[in-house]
Amino acid sequence: MSYQSHAALASAILPAVIAAARFILETRRNGLIVDSKSDSSPVTEADRHAERILTAALRAIHPDIPVVGEESASAGVAPSIGPQFFLLDPLDGTSDYAAGRDDFTINIGLIDDGHPVFGLIYAPARHDLFITTAPGFAVTTRLDPEGPAHTLAELNLQQIGVRTMPHTGLTALVSRRESGPAFNNRLAALGVTQRTVASSALKFGLLARGDADVYPRFGPTCEWDTAAGQAIVEASGGTVTALDGAPLVYGKSAANFLNGPFIARGRTAPKSS
Repeated sequence: MSYQSHAALASAILPAVIAAARFILETRRNGLIVDSKSDSSPVTEADRHAERILTAALRAIHPDIPVVGEESASAGVAPSIGPQFFLLDPLDGTSDYAAGRDDFTINIGLIDDGHPVFGLIYAPARHDLFITTAPGFAVTTRLDPEGPAHTLAELNLQQIGVRTMPHTGLTALVSRRESGPAFNNRLAALGVTQRTVASSALKFGLLARGDADVYPRFGPTCEWDTAAGQAIVEASGGTVTALDGAPLVYGKSAANFLNGPFIARGRTAPKSS
């Protein structure tokens, strides 16, 4: 492996994450101009500048590992990738960010041979940080990006783990934009009876922390939406797969890094004999 340990990578990238978060929050306070990308999804200068900050930092940390950022890739500019590459979403949940809500995140995932091996998700307005700090080990902490600067070693890191799912009556994490009879039927088929509304990749962090049982997504996603979250959920004892149980595969540059629907789950309870 040419990349550093999880903790070393997290420590090295954290100052840039805090800098990007500060810019994101300051930009919203000063008034946003929301543009549209070619797929009609929203984008702001906060998305673009945060990506520049984080891309530069990742390249400085690991010059040999390509960085695929959402905004660059959406504009048709993506580097050639090998077995290892970073997937970066500098501001996941731009719609909620622009609407003044707090469930937006910075997502950084590291892919090795088609699978996420490192993840960082930061929700700066909520002060929630989730990171993999070792293989099979994920932590969370509270971090105010506009407070005193912290190093990873100074933060109060708490190990997290998914909860064991009950056999019936699951709690699902869902987006506020997902609704309707077809969506309700799909949740019912999974055994979901309760819902927690959240946006962006924050749902992965909440699942990894044990706040819910499942996080299903029935529409297409992009690899930068799920890479960091998958690494964190798996390090917390959960799983992230396609709806049919097949693994998600990363590095599909010819398909514009598009993935299909998925479901993230907590730990399966053993069947009683």
